[in-house]
Amino acid sequence: MADFAGWMALVATCVAAVMTASNLGVRVTGWGFVIFTVGAAAWVVVAIATDQTQLLYSNIFLGLVDVFGIWRWLGRRARISDAAQAEVARSTLEDGEALFSIATLDGLPIKAKDGEVVAYAVDALAASSGGRINYLIIRVGGVGGLGETLHRLPWRATRIADGEVKTDLDKKAIQRLPVAVAS
Repeated sequence: MADFAGWMALVATCVAAVMTASNLGVRVTGWGFVIFTVGAAAWVVVAIATDQTQLLYSNIFLGLVDVFGIWRWLGRRARISDAAQAEVARSTLEDGEALFSIATLDGLPIKAKDGEVVAYAVDALAASSGGRINYLIIRVGGVGGLGETLHRLPWRATRIADGEVKTDLDKKAIQRLPVAVAS
């Protein structure tokens, strides 16, 4: 029993870690915490079967943290995400400009005027007083954060359509944009 629970705990913990670390949205993160809870429960079984007090107490605590994660991501954050999606849908039925959720910008592809994906959005910076977006911070090149550069793409040079950011700039113009650097 302890051996099976140990393997189940290992697999559940690894799968949940990938799900939460990938940042693929509120529901994937929330289900990652559900799987973490299964893993913590399996570790508790291992701890009891093998008389490992530290493993028992640490996984009881982690199980409680996981329940909090479930509430936060499948409860509260999912409700907020659903409300934003409903407001976006409602905006398309009303007079005026269609809205989009700022929270969805992270990771959106940036397509140059030729349709090629040349970068990905990572953040948006807005004016403090008026709330108007000034520019996007975009990541260009690299893999997994290595070798990428961050640039400032002026908001006036963008438009949001079909789940992506479109710009009339070409790849070379994107690479010449000012670099966003940490000081």
